[in-house]
Amino acid sequence: MIPPGKTLGVLGGGQLGAMFAMAAKRMGYRVEAISDVADCPAAHHCDRVHVGAYDNHEWLMDIARTLDVVTFEFENIPVAAARAIAECVPVYPSPEVLYTTQDRSREKAFLVQHGFACAPHRVVCSRADLHAAVAAIGLPAILKTAASGYDGKGQKRIESGSGSQAIDAAWDALGPKELVLEAWIDFDVEISVVAARSETGEIAVYEPSLNIHRHHILDTASAPTNLSPRILAAARATTAKILTALSVVGVACVEFFVTPDGQVLVNEIAPRPHNSGHLTIDACETSQFEQQVRTICGLPLGSPRQLMPAAMVNLLGECWEHGEPNWPLAICVPGVRLLLYGKSEPRVGRKMGHLTASAATVEDALANALHARQVACHYSPSAKTP
Repeated sequence: MIPPGKTLGVLGGGQLGAMFAMAAKRMGYRVEAISDVADCPAAHHCDRVHVGAYDNHEWLMDIARTLDVVTFEFENIPVAAARAIAECVPVYPSPEVLYTTQDRSREKAFLVQHGFACAPHRVVCSRADLHAAVAAIGLPAILKTAASGYDGKGQKRIESGSGSQAIDAAWDALGPKELVLEAWIDFDVEISVVAARSETGEIAVYEPSLNIHRHHILDTASAPTNLSPRILAAARATTAKILTALSVVGVACVEFFVTPDGQVLVNEIAPRPHNSGHLTIDACETSQFEQQVRTICGLPLGSPRQLMPAAMVNLLGECWEHGEPNWPLAICVPGVRLLLYGKSEPRVGRKMGHLTASAATVEDALANALHARQVACHYSPSAKTP
């Protein structure tokens, strides 16, 4: 066990690292971030920020020797950096979890190997591979970079009826590098499940959330859902099995497609707290970030029980289109709370913060969170969705 008073390290300086630091410091820990950017959200909440290059392994190891345990806050950290740190101090989840989940081809191979249902797919390494994959899977389909893609970046949809020229254009847009072609899933809804797993194998699974994306970026998450008990049980059970199969120590999120005929297909695995889990900060007995602290420090897991229906809406850079939003109007809406990440420059598509709302029903919670964003920002993404 690593008791309060010790020093926790977090690889990455983004908002997930900031919220991890908030939870850890509340519990009495010191927190130091390791980032390649000095002006980062975590800098506002950590005791110290080490700024340097992730490929400087000697520097990373020198820092690691001053820490008691290290976690990470996003999966695009080079796995070699995590492995270098792991030579000096425990890293949770392990670098091998990071290795598997930060690359779509390896992640898909893991899912297939362990019998977890996911979309039909093929790994693509050349133009010829892509044509063969299209012939095998059919269209429409999504071509994705194997590594470094998030929030819709590194993706290209190939439409039904596309000819050779359109397929070549997709390759030209994303290649030449390893890609994954996935069959387009005509899903009914998208859900995600956040869970925590301890070193002893104890697992705490949160209520699945219903997610709405706009332009490939999460717009809203709400829980509980009105999905059938069978679908929710399948998603919970699959999440727990995935964390066990990966030997995760820490927090992870599994994203699912739910098809009209009730199939629950794994979309992606995120080996860290997740945007859809931000509502756990205000709505659950133990937030996803406190669970992250508990798991990496060898403390007992907290209860994931949700106390009230809740919803979260993201605040993207677009919310600043008309100037600084009117936050007092937002937090006047019943049950609404504001969390800004401290990023200095709002940009289109950049996550600047979020609003959460709790209410007697999940419908009311979502309506209140959306209303708060609308009155504060004069921003309605549904009106801008093609």
